Amino acid sequence: MTNIRKSTLQNIRKVLIKIGSAVLTGKDGLDLQIIEQLVDEIAEFKSRGIQAVIVTSGAIASGKHRMGISGPLKSMPQKQAAAAIGQSRLMRVYSNAFGKHGVYVAQILLTMADLTERKRFLNVRNTMTTLMEWGVVPIINENDSVAVDEIKFGDNDHLAAMIANLTETNLVINLTSTDGLYDRSPASGRKAKLIPLVEEITEAIEAAATADTSSVGMGGMKSKVIAARKVTAIGIPYIIAPGKEKGILHAVMAGKEKGTLFLPMSDHLNSRKYWIAFTLRSRGKLVIDEGAKAALVEQGKSLLPSGILDVEGDFGIGDPVLCVDASGATLAKGLVNYSAAEIHKIMGLKSTRIEQVLGYKDYDEVIHRDNMAVKK
Repeated sequence: MTNIRKSTLQNIRKVLIKIGSAVLTGKDGLDLQIIEQLVDEIAEFKSRGIQAVIVTSGAIASGKHRMGISGPLKSMPQKQAAAAIGQSRLMRVYSNAFGKHGVYVAQILLTMADLTERKRFLNVRNTMTTLMEWGVVPIINENDSVAVDEIKFGDNDHLAAMIANLTETNLVINLTSTDGLYDRSPASGRKAKLIPLVEEITEAIEAAATADTSSVGMGGMKSKVIAARKVTAIGIPYIIAPGKEKGILHAVMAGKEKGTLFLPMSDHLNSRKYWIAFTLRSRGKLVIDEGAKAALVEQGKSLLPSGILDVEGDFGIGDPVLCVDASGATLAKGLVNYSAAEIHKIMGLKSTRIEQVLGYKDYDEVIHRDNMAVKK
């Protein structure tokens, strides 16, 4: 087991560290000792030439403490106000801790729209690349003060998974309040065993993860396993580890058996197809026949109008849509070359008839294979 860990982690040059609210906070708000402890380790990584990106939680919890609020926040405006108050303090703490090592930090606050729109996605990536070239540590959080349900990531596990793709990191370490993934909930009353290695995320692994959250966090273990699936799909190893344990980052990087290691998929997506599969929200569905299903899933071909049985939703050119079979099972997600109205007119027809029906033909394919991510 240790040999697998060491071989998986031996050439890490860029690491994304996601730090959960339950790790960052204590009885008195932000846990300054834990933050300084983690920053000391990250700064030491940098001295060895390992780049670091941080996805941090803790803004809302910090804001609640600053305002003397002990109970749960009930409304979106309350959560957004607490985030606005807490984020500035959170960054000040990080800045002071890294400053002791002569390291600068940069705050990046994002909403889903910043990553779903391709131009904005590339702008964010270029900014992050420049910051790391300058030796600056990017510290990323959701822009809770302005995010609403339509543009929220849901939780920072999901955000970290998308940032892993954007920054092309070599490893994701998700620091949490538990020791890792157990075969059953430790709170169930039955003896739970830690799962040190996950080679493939099966139904049994998904069933072991619960949706229970901490009093200050948004995502439970279920959210972390979903994030692990996304990260490993792009060929990046993913580790869930106990964030409050002293020296945890050094132990993980040294290949010691801490937490749960999810091995990357051997047949993984490239960056653009990952962006399509996991960042974009679908705007509709195309129901396809068995012939088209085989072409997409088994042969890696493009989707032609002849294989489409039905169209669901109202979407435009370039929008992301799901390809499903007659039973409704999702097969792929891709960017369409024609609108829903146009596809209604040409579905079931050969590509040679597109111009005859529409009066023009920009593409033979409804979705080109280069703009399609097939579900594994």
